[in-house]
Amino acid sequence: MAKKEEAPNMVERFAEFKELKNIDKATMISVLEESFRNVLAKMFGTDENLDVILNPDKGDVQIFQNLTVVPDGEVHDPNMEISLSDARADQDPDVEIGEEHTKEIIFADFGRRAILNLRQTLQSKILDLHKESVYNKFKELEGDLVTGEVYQTWSRETLLLDDEKNELLLPKSEAIPGDFFRKGETVRAVVANVDNKNNNPKITVSRTNENFLRRLFELEVPEIHDGLINIRAVARIPGERAKIAVESYDDRIDPVGACVGVKGSRIHGIVRELRNENIDVINYTSNPSLFIQRALSPAKISSIRLDEEAHRAEVFLRPEEVSQAIGKNGLNIKLASMLTGYVIDVYRDTEEPDIDDIYLDEFKDEIDGWVIDALKNIGCVTAKAVLAMPRQTLVDKADLEEDTVDHVIEVLKAEFED
Repeated sequence: MAKKEEAPNMVERFAEFKELKNIDKATMISVLEESFRNVLAKMFGTDENLDVILNPDKGDVQIFQNLTVVPDGEVHDPNMEISLSDARADQDPDVEIGEEHTKEIIFADFGRRAILNLRQTLQSKILDLHKESVYNKFKELEGDLVTGEVYQTWSRETLLLDDEKNELLLPKSEAIPGDFFRKGETVRAVVANVDNKNNNPKITVSRTNENFLRRLFELEVPEIHDGLINIRAVARIPGERAKIAVESYDDRIDPVGACVGVKGSRIHGIVRELRNENIDVINYTSNPSLFIQRALSPAKISSIRLDEEAHRAEVFLRPEEVSQAIGKNGLNIKLASMLTGYVIDVYRDTEEPDIDDIYLDEFKDEIDGWVIDALKNIGCVTAKAVLAMPRQTLVDKADLEEDTVDHVIEVLKAEFED
């Protein structure tokens, strides 16, 4: 009697795995049936004439063997055939030769070795299912934020465990310079890559990936999470500095102000998470000249020449602005290039007349602000940059009326004549 209880217990054992591995009911039934069939096929040579009926809710398993009835003494394969007298003796008195006789098999009667084989087969299949489930789960999470607890740190990587004890590997190359983790500490990162070589999922996470910065902003800025503000471009030099370009789909929302927060309340948490990485947030624009100017902030550009096909930009600045454009260790110009997708060359604007040049913003009392913005969009930031450009070019490139251009030229010329 003790042995006969083994098979139903296997169903209960499987139910425990189901809870641990999050295997759905349909898969549970399928795997258990396949496990029984694999073991039975080894015992009988085939499972083609076997019916396995599972009822996980009740915890019972029934196995039936379908045998062809043959005359007494002519049974050549007992796994496929049964003699007429044996079939009639097995609760089937009306069966005839050539008909099919169904015989119930009590799996537990085959002893502990069969039960052990079933258990091992079942465990192996559940493990494979679990690995496949982990791979599929994290493959869908590539680029998304995850949290793990530091389990162990080596010289080249750190092992994290998530809430379900899945292993996440954070290589040193994907950690921010200055990252130092203690056992038990909670760490945030994004899923960078998921491999499944030899059905052994390997989940690599990153804190240097640009998506890490994106996800942190989505977490801290509700307007980004809700889709009211969109992150158009991100450039990072991990642990040093980053630039992020944002735009709003609602004219009432200032995207830069929303991302920074009151007195920097929103961005401070992100900066701390990134080990005090400085973050510049700028307004995105589809106009490449203006985008480059904003990306090079805080430097003020005198003029700019674009080669849009080659994605190169020649930027002219006053000598005192050049160092700001380049930034410490060249970080500012490098990030501006990464953000805009343009190779940016900086030139000192050393012509003597430029010393007395005037920024267009100084003429807001005489020239409408939208006109000044249109001129800035084509790289004309100063009065002399406008005057140096042919009249028709100003009309065509800035998309201004001829009368408007003439008014601008008249105002600017008057300033220098005075």
